[in-house]
Amino acid sequence: MIDPIRVGVLTVSDRCARGEAKDLSGPALAQLCRERLGAAIVVTACVPDDPATLEAKFREWSRADQRIDLVLSTGGTGLAPRDHTPEAAMRVIERPAAGLMELARARCAAKTVRTYLSRGVAGVAGGTLIVTLPGSVRGATENLEALLDVLPHAVETLRGEVQDDGRPDASPTSGRVIVHHD
Repeated sequence: MIDPIRVGVLTVSDRCARGEAKDLSGPALAQLCRERLGAAIVVTACVPDDPATLEAKFREWSRADQRIDLVLSTGGTGLAPRDHTPEAAMRVIERPAAGLMELARARCAAKTVRTYLSRGVAGVAGGTLIVTLPGSVRGATENLEALLDVLPHAVETLRGEVQDDGRPDASPTSGRVIVHHD
C-alpha cells in the first residue's frame, strides 16, 4: 500500500490572519485533497501576506523532518501591492516546476481568462512540492482540480518511487518501484 500524500495548506490573507474574515479557500483545498487525492492534511495555517513570514513558513514546511509531500498555498498570487506569495516561494524553491502552473492556467482558461492574472508558481524544495494558488475559493479549487491528475505522479517521483526513464537498475528509497508504461 502506498502512503497517502501528506499535504500542508497555507492560507495567505491579511484579513483572515487578523480574524476579520473567515478562511474558506484553505478548508476547500483540504477537502478536495482528502476527497480526490486520498491525502492526509498534516498541517494548516493562516498567515498575513508578509514576505518574511511566508518565506519562513515555506522553509519550515519543506524541511525533511516535517515529511510534507505537497504544500498548497492559497492567496497572494495576484497583482495587488500586498501579493507576495510567488516571490516568497521562489526564495525557498530549489528547482522550479513552471509547467505545473502553465498547465493549471491553460486548463482553467476555458472557464475564465482572468486565470492568466495569477502569478502562481510551483517547484521543489528538498522533497516537498510547493504550489501557490489563487486566494478565492473558485480560483484555488479550479487550479488545484486542473492539477489533480499529475500531482500523484509528481509526489511518487519526489519520493523516489517512480522508475519510468528506462533505468533497469533503479533503486527507489521506498523499496518500491512504480513503472509507468504510458
